[in-house]
Amino acid sequence: MKIGSTLGPGLVAAASDNDPTTVAALIVVGANSMYSLSWVVLLLYPMLAGVLLIAGQVGLVSRCGLLVNVKRLYGRRWALLFLVSVLSVNLITLAADLEAGAASLGLMSGIEMRWFVLPYAGLLLALLIFGSYRGIQRTLKYSMAVFAAYVFAAFLAHPDWGAVMRATAFPAVSLQPDRIEGALAILGTTLTSYSYVWEVQQEAEERRPRNRIAHVRLDAGVGMLIAVVTFWFIIVASGATLGIHRLPVGTAAEAAAALQPLAGPLASQLFAAGLLASSLIAVPVLAASGAYLLAEARDWTRGLDRAADQAPQFYLAMAVAIVVGAATSLLGLPPIQLLYWASIAGGIGTPVGLVLLLLVAADERAMGRGPVSRSMLAAGWATTGLITAVSVFFIGQQIVRLVTL
Repeated sequence: MKIGSTLGPGLVAAASDNDPTTVAALIVVGANSMYSLSWVVLLLYPMLAGVLLIAGQVGLVSRCGLLVNVKRLYGRRWALLFLVSVLSVNLITLAADLEAGAASLGLMSGIEMRWFVLPYAGLLLALLIFGSYRGIQRTLKYSMAVFAAYVFAAFLAHPDWGAVMRATAFPAVSLQPDRIEGALAILGTTLTSYSYVWEVQQEAEERRPRNRIAHVRLDAGVGMLIAVVTFWFIIVASGATLGIHRLPVGTAAEAAAALQPLAGPLASQLFAAGLLASSLIAVPVLAASGAYLLAEARDWTRGLDRAADQAPQFYLAMAVAIVVGAATSLLGLPPIQLLYWASIAGGIGTPVGLVLLLLVAADERAMGRGPVSRSMLAAGWATTGLITAVSVFFIGQQIVRLVTL
């Protein structure tokens, strides 16, 4: 079997982690501290890849989505807590990502963003409703190629590559508030629950033979490697332009617009194209992962491999999520507020999902035919502890900042 044919769910799950909320956080870090936190991005790989590997193995072995496993093993109360924690994050993040996708279309066309929100949301909804499962997976997987736009944008920004490499290879650890906040933002925004919820569900739906765990690991590992490398180039591009010129930027769309006078119109267009690809991948994953969880909680027929008339409630849940996201985008809220609340919701919700994922991964009732190794579980718990501490610290910091305004 060709390697390309074994890759899919892990690639899409990892790529969805590079959604516009993550891009915005990385841009702010680059604008505020240039390349000094580029080394933190590379440290993400073992943590993020490890969680995705565990999620893939849970889906492959248990043949069930994560919420089904939680409900069966630990009861409805824990399943409800998990459902609420993920859906609250998904809806807020989906609205922010739809707005970012529409903004990128506006930047590339010169037309005001608000004219694109509804057509763009309708296009993504049509892809989910009328596209085949394989076609959707193929579309999302190959959309990752557009992430190369971030790489080209970084080179067009003409960074001091010597300074970039020194900051990455020989990090200068600093306890200054802006550096700590930047590191916390990077860690807190990348490990979002919908990416590993999608990975568990899609591996369960793929129904690959249980002895194909090596292919699941390759899929997740390659996908997360592409995502982390993309993260690094985003910081380089923003650091070489916004950081050097000390230009504060709150969103990815603003950064793409700001690149034009600093690195030329091509760099701005490429960055906008990368932002559009980020949104194109993240929005369907957000909508579908939330619909899967809701369908599992309500015992509805579900699956992207089923036609809309075979799973009407499942498809209706996706449609409602996208409509609510589009309506929120049209309220005229500043994008930075949506991104801010998405980060807050993610910080609260992600540790809940991670703990439950690891409990399921260690439970013989679910994983008897293919247990996750102890070393992998230990790494997962270490990552969960770190992300939990980071999220709590970051949320507390934001609350103190709001109180003192």
